[in-house]
Amino acid sequence: MKSRVVYWLVYAVMWLFSALPFKVLYVLSDFNYWLMYYAGRYRRKVVRDNLKKSFPDKSDAERLQIERNFYRYLSDYMLEDLKMLHMSAEDLYRRMTYKNTEQYLELTEKFGGIIVMIPHYANYEWLIGMGAVMKPGDVPIQVYKPLRDKYLNELFKRIRSRFRGYNIPKHSTAREIIRLKREGKKMVVGLITDQWPSGSEKYWTRFLGQETAFLNGAERIAKMMNFPVFYCELTKTRRGYCEAEFKLMTDNPKETAEGEITEMFAHYLEETLRREPAYWLWSHKRWKASKSECERN
Repeated sequence: MKSRVVYWLVYAVMWLFSALPFKVLYVLSDFNYWLMYYAGRYRRKVVRDNLKKSFPDKSDAERLQIERNFYRYLSDYMLEDLKMLHMSAEDLYRRMTYKNTEQYLELTEKFGGIIVMIPHYANYEWLIGMGAVMKPGDVPIQVYKPLRDKYLNELFKRIRSRFRGYNIPKHSTAREIIRLKREGKKMVVGLITDQWPSGSEKYWTRFLGQETAFLNGAERIAKMMNFPVFYCELTKTRRGYCEAEFKLMTDNPKETAEGEITEMFAHYLEETLRREPAYWLWSHKRWKASKSECERN
């Protein structure tokens, strides 16, 4: 009962905040940035360590500028995510634009589905509007990791399903995709692929000069379904606006070597971060353990 009351209180507050115009939200974001960065020092050590290990060739001043830009982005991201509770479809589609949709749609039609590998970058949550560029009846799938609190989990599912999004919990991905395929549905399966993989199935590679583990679930599903695989290149064009370009990595995943698709994703992501590093979630504890430590455990 207590969790349910908390849920409705949180939802009410979030809904009221989301009704504010973007100009007001960005004033609040500037204040929130000051609170997080200067007053609360939210995960400053984690961010600073991640940047130092990832960009040892940059000067302290350069890394400090990336750090501050990251916290400004993070504060904006939090309120932009919240804004989805109240955004109209027209506003979302105006602020998140898509490139290379012709190939995206062509291969979805030809193969019955595609896999889109997505990083925690820029306005990635706004990709829930991808259904706008798909044909009516096709299914935009979002694979997510359920939260422990069932009420908060329902809250985020509600946000992510507002624009035709079909939410699938991580542990049910293969089963649900197969079911939809048998029903004759064509689909776009979006998977966040750059977080620390908590399970035993990891792909290890050199990424930003460090031994790094990646989730290989997207690759496994692509091979199982023989769905073409795209990398989602996100570009933050200006405050409150983002562009998504879908770059084809392979249209024949079954013919790729083990780990090849995940390796391509890591390569594309590294290029993205070297071009504009501030818009990735550097506050994540991305490098929790080395390969040898994981193998010992």
